[in-house]
Amino acid sequence: MSNATIVAPQPEAAEAGAVVLERGGNAVDAALACAFVQGVVDPQMAGIGGFGSMHVYMPRRGVHDILEFYARAPLAATPDMWADKVVGESRDGFGFILEGNISDIGYLAVCTPGSLKGYETALRDYGTFDWMDVIAPAVDYARNGFMIRNHMHWYWTKDQTADGFANTIDKLAFSPTGRRVYFHPDGRLRGVGEILRNPDMGDTLERIGRSGGSDIFYLGEIAEQIADDFAAHGGLIGRDDLARYELSKTKPIWGEYRGHRIATSPPPGSGFSMLELLHILENFDLGSMQHGSTEHVMLLFEAMKRMTIDKDAHMGDPHYVDVPVADLISKERAARHAASIRAGERACVDRMTDRSQRDTTHISVIDKDGNAVAMTHTLGSPSGAITDGLGFMYNGTMSRFSPFPGRPGSIAPGKRRPSSAAPTIVFRGDDPYIVIGAPGGSYIAPTVAQGIMNMIDFGMNVTEAVAAPRIVGVSNKIDICNRIRRSVEADLIRSGYEVARSPQTYAFAALHAIQIENGYSKGAADPQRDGLSISVA
Repeated sequence: MSNATIVAPQPEAAEAGAVVLERGGNAVDAALACAFVQGVVDPQMAGIGGFGSMHVYMPRRGVHDILEFYARAPLAATPDMWADKVVGESRDGFGFILEGNISDIGYLAVCTPGSLKGYETALRDYGTFDWMDVIAPAVDYARNGFMIRNHMHWYWTKDQTADGFANTIDKLAFSPTGRRVYFHPDGRLRGVGEILRNPDMGDTLERIGRSGGSDIFYLGEIAEQIADDFAAHGGLIGRDDLARYELSKTKPIWGEYRGHRIATSPPPGSGFSMLELLHILENFDLGSMQHGSTEHVMLLFEAMKRMTIDKDAHMGDPHYVDVPVADLISKERAARHAASIRAGERACVDRMTDRSQRDTTHISVIDKDGNAVAMTHTLGSPSGAITDGLGFMYNGTMSRFSPFPGRPGSIAPGKRRPSSAAPTIVFRGDDPYIVIGAPGGSYIAPTVAQGIMNMIDFGMNVTEAVAAPRIVGVSNKIDICNRIRRSVEADLIRSGYEVARSPQTYAFAALHAIQIENGYSKGAADPQRDGLSISVA
């Protein structure tokens, strides 16, 4: 490799990772410095109160792992605890709305966080830098501040009342820390371009860094602060939840698309859905179609619906339920779906309501030694809960479990919450060709698949592929971005489809990808967010 590249949705975080690469750190070191900064400069998208997964490929060491640090339901949770409180379900299948939004905002919304344990394990097993060294840039941003960016503020002020979820601005104001950090003394929300400081978070990160690992968070004094705070506010997370938290390490699952081998995350991650979609579409000559045409959009939509139906029926934690991955990603199943599409059959996605919500972040990195990392981490959605003195916000992930017992995604004590993440590496021969992933809830799998198809089927470079107009079809309504032609929308409506046009120019998840050709890597950040790709010679 002649260069290294890192790409992320936050410029401060991408720069922190690039500095690590310039100092001789590997892809994992860079990803972790980037991740810690993301938790500071995009604190409703990720942080040490969240969870995620890291896809690690290190050819010289013979390493190819998926490190899973997913959030776990509280040990006190029960399958039927909220069965009588269901109000609705998001249109994209990402979560359930309960009475009083009790699974979305506040202490009952929180699952046991896994991110810090994941970061520590990744550095120990794959990295080269010192623990405090990868945390230090995040401490600096928390204490000295950073500029509020456009996408961050847009997310804070987005009106989600029609979706049935609590608004982010209400979550920001939920705790005394939130009101102090995110609002002016007169109650006005801080604005774009203002400097945001969170000294409590800086102090917490420094305590973690100087402690030498994550034990302070899961077993030590921070664990005591967390457990006492949850007990005082009626939450379910206790000392046992933190002390008994375990992550897992597994191998990627594999698919193949037009001669390219594809490695991605197994359940409870959503890589299998992304592979199933690619396998269905491999039965069609996409490259002969006009990108974004009526023919192209209709084909994508019908394939996405079939992928979604299979995901809804089977997705869960494989430690608790059987997820038939081999069958779901088999070429035989894909061929049956393709035959159904050719026959003109229209699939139907069964959902309770017409609502949606999603928030996450991602990092893609490759270093000069060919080590590659695709890491997606998140709060699921922010809960608003912040323990006094700690500064960071906890995840709001309980709403992502099904409140109905007996389903693959139902609540169970200690169960890992299903994740929409699909951090992926595409190989051309034996070498990485694409390192890709995205934040964006249920839109992640179809968005990652479209990015891959844009490069393989349509011959786009990585910048074109990331920025190309997209659609998603994870319900019975086709969601199209505002750059899909109006004539195409009219054709779809005349064909009997319901269409939802997004007001966003760049919509549906946020691709962050690296393409490697002839030993040179080039990255691209989705224009939807405020991100940046940096190449290091």
